[in-house]
Amino acid sequence: METPVSIVAQNHGMRLKRGQRIALIASLATLILAVGKATVGWIYDEPVLVADAFHSGADLLAIFASFFGLWLAGKEKTRQFPYGLYRAETFVTLLAGTLICWAGFELIPEGWRKLGLDGGRGAMPVIPMLASGVSMAVSLVIARAEKRVGLEINSQSLQVNAGESFLDIATSAVVLMGLLLNYLGIPYVEGAVILLIAGLIIKLGWSSVRQAFLALLDANLDPQLTHDIEKQINGIYGVKGVSEVRIRQAGPFRMVDCVIFTSPTLPLHRAHHLADLTEKVIRDQSEHIESVFVHVEPAHDSELTLIVPVKDIRGLGSRVHGHFGRAPYFVIIRLHEQEVDIEDFYSNQYLSEKKFIGMKVIKTILMQKVDVLLTPRIGEISFYMLKDNLVDIYKVAEDQTLREILTRFQKKLLPSITHPTHSVDESLVE
Repeated sequence: METPVSIVAQNHGMRLKRGQRIALIASLATLILAVGKATVGWIYDEPVLVADAFHSGADLLAIFASFFGLWLAGKEKTRQFPYGLYRAETFVTLLAGTLICWAGFELIPEGWRKLGLDGGRGAMPVIPMLASGVSMAVSLVIARAEKRVGLEINSQSLQVNAGESFLDIATSAVVLMGLLLNYLGIPYVEGAVILLIAGLIIKLGWSSVRQAFLALLDANLDPQLTHDIEKQINGIYGVKGVSEVRIRQAGPFRMVDCVIFTSPTLPLHRAHHLADLTEKVIRDQSEHIESVFVHVEPAHDSELTLIVPVKDIRGLGSRVHGHFGRAPYFVIIRLHEQEVDIEDFYSNQYLSEKKFIGMKVIKTILMQKVDVLLTPRIGEISFYMLKDNLVDIYKVAEDQTLREILTRFQKKLLPSITHPTHSVDESLVE
């Protein structure tokens, strides 16, 4: 039977292969576009179209880098690379972005030289204009495919390339307009279009460099996801706090680690269960999370919520009742360091019933996220229900006042109840 971890690994492998496939197809299509536009531009002496071909060549470099990075990221983990090669995509994207920026700067002198030349009316550039139109159509298909797959597998490089493929459509439209205006004799058009394309190429390169550089430095690239994960973890019953969630981007995947705090008396198997539950909550927030590390620490609570069964309502002078389930009232107390705050007294609405009173009371009080119960006696069913919900139980004497037992609790003088004080048969009526 496959474990959840192996299933996740298989799913990640399938996503990577899908990304590789679309990147390879996009690379081939972009290569054909670049060669076609360069050939037409050279034959018909249209430098604007040649510059556009140069732009497509820069895109080709970025897309192929994405394919190469995804291919490396798809390699199996080894002893030397226990975290996999997911960051290969990010590193290759950084290199490709640098080369793209260089290509853009190389176009600037040519554009500046052409800026000083007037356009001239010659033959209508039908074939170059047709080449630009075909480029727009192909770029649209590539952009939509890259965008869809990039979002599905969370590939940064594919999403960046998709944005630039959409930009290619606008660039081809500008080239088409430039060819027409140059034919009509409008001055400076050719140089201006080349400079515009150079600027777009530099923008593409800088966008890739910036995103990859931040990822390699472990920058938080998704603050909203971090906030959502922390919110969900804090909602888990038994978690008494969570340290800052840290998310690392590794190629198309994310690695998450955090520290959660829980009761110091929590048994090891319960702490392990709580860590598993936290891991599941984290993974549910994003399908692109590759690994999760949860460290459990004992909480040194500065604030606790206590519940005590009492006979009467007289503030801190209220007296403790001898039976948990049969108490007429329950008091909820918020203990913050040395400050004591009585939140409320609750009447026991189940006293008229004959069985399972304690169990029904517990279901009600657990909504208060109680940390500690102080009671003289507790039945077997109630005991294990509370323990399963991470509530610590301490023994107090009947008829003591709240003031007295709280003083002893703060001084850590109360003994812990580690077993039920009476049997299942007796607990049925409690």
